[in-house]
Amino acid sequence: MAPKKSVELYGNHFKILESDYPIVYKLIAYFLKNEPTCFQYDINLNKGILLSGPVGCGKASLMNLMKHLTSTEHKFLVKPYRYISFEFIQDGYQIIHKYSIGKLYESQPKIICFDNLGVENNLKYYGNECNIMAEILLSRYDIFTSKKIQTHITTNLSASEIENAYGNRVRSRLRELCNLIAFDRQIFDNRK
Repeated sequence: MAPKKSVELYGNHFKILESDYPIVYKLIAYFLKNEPTCFQYDINLNKGILLSGPVGCGKASLMNLMKHLTSTEHKFLVKPYRYISFEFIQDGYQIIHKYSIGKLYESQPKIICFDNLGVENNLKYYGNECNIMAEILLSRYDIFTSKKIQTHITTNLSASEIENAYGNRVRSRLRELCNLIAFDRQIFDNRK
């Protein structure tokens, strides 16, 4: 990942703050599959990434940059949760299948980074209410355990907030599904 890619994606004003270097270093080690460094930081290369931090710290920007760093077989799609919500309102329950065990692009489920877990609400489709992201995450857990396909997530939520929003089952499965990499909750919004 050259600085050129960050400028191309986000403009000349984009920069990584020195205080964020430890997070970026862990992400780079993970996406380059650097085993010794990942071992040092207790990062399991078989799991995905759950990147947590306050609003405006750069989680989505970093994940968008990391997808350009990773090897071809580990490329991933970054999909904002709110877009999935819009798709669910339009197309219903087949969206859960699309992002979990279904055909997103080909015959195999793909690595996906779900951006901004926690911004969506329970949605209704023809009067039936569904916590669509809880259902997708439970299904992604199933394909992780059966096919070792990873899922990456960004969120502003803490572990207890995830449990409140999605239940203990989802929180428990996320521990097995993802490595937690977290920004300090006290950092400021970097957006200007």
